[in-house]
Amino acid sequence: MRPEITPVWFMRQAGRSLPEYRAAREGVSMLDSCLRPDLASEITLQPVRRHGVDAGIFFSDIVVPLRLAGVEVDIAPGVGPVMGQAYRTPDDVARLVETELTADALAPITEAVALTVDALGETPLIGFAGAPFTLAAYLVEGRPSRDHLAARALLRGDPETWQRLVDWAADLTGTFLRAQVTAGASAAQLFDSWAGSLSLADYAAGAAPASTRALGHVADLGVPVVHFGTGTAHLLPAMRDAVTAAGVRDVAVGVDYRTPLDEAATLLADGHAPVPVQGNIDPALLAAPWDVLEAHVRDVVRRGRTAPGHVVNLGHGVPPDTDPDVLTRVVGLVHALAGDTSTDTAARGEATRP
Repeated sequence: MRPEITPVWFMRQAGRSLPEYRAAREGVSMLDSCLRPDLASEITLQPVRRHGVDAGIFFSDIVVPLRLAGVEVDIAPGVGPVMGQAYRTPDDVARLVETELTADALAPITEAVALTVDALGETPLIGFAGAPFTLAAYLVEGRPSRDHLAARALLRGDPETWQRLVDWAADLTGTFLRAQVTAGASAAQLFDSWAGSLSLADYAAGAAPASTRALGHVADLGVPVVHFGTGTAHLLPAMRDAVTAAGVRDVAVGVDYRTPLDEAATLLADGHAPVPVQGNIDPALLAAPWDVLEAHVRDVVRRGRTAPGHVVNLGHGVPPDTDPDVLTRVVGLVHALAGDTSTDTAARGEATRP
């Protein structure tokens, strides 16, 4: 059953666009910010206070579990995650998979989650982790890449080495996600930044089973799971299946800005019980005139009504130069659309359009 008010939160809402975030992080590196419990908690809470969003998303980064496991990694300003080396050979991977993520290493994460949950009260906190393929792609490339040629070459050219690497990444990120949920997070999001670079066949063979393995670490905890990737229109049903194969019962699929939500809902319902969707306001339109953005948000909400449930979000993260007041205004608009029967009617018509 749908809630009376459509829920809304924004990926990357905790950070970059907020002046209070920049003030809190002054002189502190990105990864150090993630690993200081008081600071990570404060950053997570900032957008909830400012925007009135319906959930907090735990402030972290995809590569945090790598750092906690002892992998040499840093986030270079203007570049992104950079490894101390690229892991491309069987020997490289053999040395890497000897590392592990211990309870002691996870202590800053569990403390930050507990602090945040206590401060949020009834507002839920969403745990966050990167999907195994994306973690493995960073490790193989050694730094951000647009096409992930080295990772795709390893996946196809040396599937045994790739499997060792992606299975290790699955257990690492699954352990990281479980720590957040057991510390109090109410839901979990698995974020596969680079899955869109894969064909459906390569995703099914070299990525989806690892995502299932990662989510197996939280399946028994009974929390909802959102699976999101970018450029993944051709993978949406497979991403859904990767979650359900883990035994997760409460599943939503995040949809990026490239695919209208009604089309995504149709893809996800083909031969399968329909699932809720998350998304998918185009982040670029946050900088457009308000009338343009408002029309777009209304359209997203209308199309989202074709799915059995809808969490309004962006179709990727908040751009760093976004005016925070615009985000607050979007939250108000989404909440004000509750009970708009004209939106429901339009959505039903859109869903049955040939």
